[in-house]
Amino acid sequence: MGPRVVIVGAGIVGCALADELTARGWTRVTVLDQGEPGRTGGSTSHASGLVFQASGDRSLTRFARATVAKYGALRVEGRACFRPVGGLEVAATRERLADLHRRHGWATAAGIESHLLDPAECAALHPLLDREVVLGGLHVPSDGVAVPLLAAQAQARAATGRGAEFRHGVRVTGIDVRGGRVRGVETDQGPVRAEVVVSAAGMWGPLVGAMAGVTVPLAPMAHQYAWTTPLRELDVLQKLRGLVDPGGATFPVLRHPDADLQVREHGDRLGVGASGHRAMPADPAGLDRPGPDRGAIPSERTFTDLDFEPSWNAAQALLPALADAKVERGINGLFPFTPDGMPLLGETTVPGFWLAEAVWITHSAGIAAALASWMVDGVPALPEPGAGPHDAPAPVDVSASHHDRFDPALLAPATVRSRACHAFDEIDDIAHPQRLSPTARPLRAGPFEARHRELGAMVAELDGWAVPAWFGDNADLPEVCEVRPRRAWAGRHWSPIAGAEALVVRRAVALVDLTSRHRLEVTGPNALGLLQQLTTVDLDRPIGTRARALALDRAGRIRADLDVARLARDRFAVGVGTRLEARWLAEHVLGDVEVRDDTAGTCALGVWGPAAGVLLSRLTDPSGRARTTDAAETHVGPVPVLALRGTPVGVDGFELRTRADLGAALWDVLWDAGATLGIVAAGARAVTSLLVEAGHRTVGTGLDAELTPAEAGLDHLVDPGKGLFLGREGALAPPGRRLIALALDEPGEVVLGEEPVLAGDSCVGQVVAAEVAHSEDVSLALAVVPPDLAHEGTELAVEYFDRRLGARVVERTVR
Repeated sequence: MGPRVVIVGAGIVGCALADELTARGWTRVTVLDQGEPGRTGGSTSHASGLVFQASGDRSLTRFARATVAKYGALRVEGRACFRPVGGLEVAATRERLADLHRRHGWATAAGIESHLLDPAECAALHPLLDREVVLGGLHVPSDGVAVPLLAAQAQARAATGRGAEFRHGVRVTGIDVRGGRVRGVETDQGPVRAEVVVSAAGMWGPLVGAMAGVTVPLAPMAHQYAWTTPLRELDVLQKLRGLVDPGGATFPVLRHPDADLQVREHGDRLGVGASGHRAMPADPAGLDRPGPDRGAIPSERTFTDLDFEPSWNAAQALLPALADAKVERGINGLFPFTPDGMPLLGETTVPGFWLAEAVWITHSAGIAAALASWMVDGVPALPEPGAGPHDAPAPVDVSASHHDRFDPALLAPATVRSRACHAFDEIDDIAHPQRLSPTARPLRAGPFEARHRELGAMVAELDGWAVPAWFGDNADLPEVCEVRPRRAWAGRHWSPIAGAEALVVRRAVALVDLTSRHRLEVTGPNALGLLQQLTTVDLDRPIGTRARALALDRAGRIRADLDVARLARDRFAVGVGTRLEARWLAEHVLGDVEVRDDTAGTCALGVWGPAAGVLLSRLTDPSGRARTTDAAETHVGPVPVLALRGTPVGVDGFELRTRADLGAALWDVLWDAGATLGIVAAGARAVTSLLVEAGHRTVGTGLDAELTPAEAGLDHLVDPGKGLFLGREGALAPPGRRLIALALDEPGEVVLGEEPVLAGDSCVGQVVAAEVAHSEDVSLALAVVPPDLAHEGTELAVEYFDRRLGARVVERTVR
C-alpha cells in the first residue's frame, strides 16, 4: 500500500504522478485541488498541448519521449489523448537552419526519428506554408498534439481504480511539519494526514512551498495564444485529407522559432501561440484575486492585442491563408517559469515534502514516472524504448531539474522574477552551449575579482559566481600563435587565449581560481564512518593524505565526485564541484558528525604547472611540509592556507585554500613571487581543455547520474575490499556501456556536446563533453557507447550539424 501520500494539485502533473505511484503499489494517494473536476484553473486548463520532443537537455528529451509513448496509448471513451500528427520546425535564417541540423542530432541520439526537409518538402507536408518564407525544416513524425484535460482525466481514472482519492474544491491552507518532517496538510475542510506531500501546484507552487518553509523559485509568466476565424483553405485541405474528427488535426504542428511562433489546428481554425512578446510575470499571491485583466480561470489573463500584433504579422507572412483572417479570441495564459526554464523536482530539505513544479505538458508523463521511481525505489528512472514489462527502468539524471540546484543567493523574489523573465525572453533563441552572456550580472564575487578585472577577464557565470573564462591580458602570450583557429559555431564564445593559457599550465605555472567549487569540512567522531559508508574507496588513511572518491546512489550510479583530505583523526576537508554533490553528502548524515559548507567564507587558488613546486618553495615554511605532504595546514608567505598537493590535469601543482578575506593577499604573494617564472592567470576554458586532455572525468565533464564507475572508466576508484558502501552492488556490476574518448580525424573541428555518435549508419551513442588537447593539437570528445565499441582504434563518426566527422577511440589515462 505504501505510505500515505497527498498530492497538491490535480493538473496533468498531479494526475500523472497519482497514476504512476498507484501503479507501483503506493495506493494510499489523495489528490487535493481547489478547482473543479476537469478544469482546475491552472495551466493544464488552457494549454495548447503542442509536443516537440527534441531538446538540448538529454533528460528533457527522455521525459518527452516517455510522455508521447504513454499518452499515445491512452483513450477516454474512444477519444485519443495524443494525436501523433508530427511536428515541423521551420527556419527562416541560415543560422536557424544550421540549428535545425543540431536539433536533428539531438533527436537521432535519443532514438527519435526525424527528417531534414527543403522548402518544397516543408510546403508539401503543410500546404498552408509559404515556401518562399522558409529555408528548410525539421520533421519529427512522432511529435504532435496532446489533449491535456483528457490525458489528466485518463490518468486520474486509472489512479482512482487502484485506490487513489481525488478531492476537488479543497483549498490547502498549510503544510503540517512536526518533528522535523511532514505529517500532513491543513485545508479549509480540515486536516489530511500524510507521510509524503508532493506540491504539483504549478503557478501556486511558491505559496505551497512557503507553507513548509521551502522556497520554490518560479514565476507565473503569460504566454499569448489566439484562435483565428474559420479558414476556408484549411477546411478544403482537411476534407481532401479525409479528416473525420472536426476537433482534430491533419497537418503537423508548426514551430517557427525565428518568429517565436507555434501553430496548430482547431477544426477549421488555427491556434497561434506566441512567446516573442514582452515578459509578463504575475504574482503567485494574486492569482485568485478578481481584477479587470482576469479571464475565465485563474491562469488566464485578458488578451493584449498590441503585444500580439507583431506575432500576428509574422504568422500571416508564414501562412498566407491568414491574410483575410482575424483573431476571433485570445488569452494571455499563465505558465510557471523558473530562472533557467527547467523543472523543479525532488525531495526538499523538509523530509517527506517533494516538488513536481514547473513541468510542461510535453514532459509531464515522463517526469511523473521518473519522480514516482525516485520516491518508491530511491532512484529516478524511466523505461527504455521497446523495453518489456519485466525489464528494469534505466536511471535518468535529473540534476538539471533538481529543485535545489540554485544557490540561496539566487533565491530572492526579485532575482527569481528577473531571471525567469530572461528565461522566457530566450525561450526560442539559439542557445550556444558555451555562451558567456549571463542571465544577469553575477551576484557572487570571490576575493580575486579585482585582480581578474585588472587582467581583462572575460567573465561567465557559474551558479551565480563570476568566473573568468579567459584573460585579455594574455593575448600577447607567444602560445596564442600555436593555437589553431576555430571556425563558425565552435569559434563563438571562445578565444585562442584560452588555448594559450592551457599551454602555459603545461609548460610553466598558472593561477586558477577554484573558488566556485564547494569546500566542505566533515568533522566529529563519526566523520570517517560517514565517508566510508558513502564512498567507493577506503578513506581510513594517515593524516595528511588526500584521495579521490566517488559517492553513489542505491543503483551504483555516480552522484558525487569527492576530493577528500584527512586533516585529523575526526576531521576531513572535502571538495566537490557542484551544490548538488555537496547536498548528497550532507543529506546522508547520521550520528555524531557534522558536514559544514565553508564555500562562502573561503576561497581557493590552483597553482598549476611544472614550476608550481619552485614557486611554493619560495613562499612556504622551511620544512617543506607543504611540498611533501598531500594535505598540510601551513603558510604561503604571511597567508595561512590549507595546501593540497596534486592537480586533476596531469601536471604538478597545488590547491591552496584560505579565508575569503585573505584571498587577495594570497593572490598577490603568489603573483609577485611567480613573476620570474612566467606566471599567468588561466580561466575556466583552459581548465576544461586540460581536464579533457588529461582524461579527468568529473561531474560536468563527462560524469552524470546515469553512469556507474565502471561505465565511466573509473572502476579503479572502487575498492571491493573495503566492505559495505552505498551502491556497492551496482558499482561492481558489468558495465552496460562505456564512456570513451574519441579523437576526431580533423584536428581543426571542435564539437561541443550532445552530438550523436555513429557506427556506419547507426547511432550508437552521444557526445557528453568535448575540447581540444592543445599540447597535442587533437580535438577530443567524450562519448557514451556500447562496451563492444570501447576499444582503442575503433572507427566511429560524429554527426556535427550537416557533416559527418570521422573519429577513432583513443586510450586516455583516466584520472
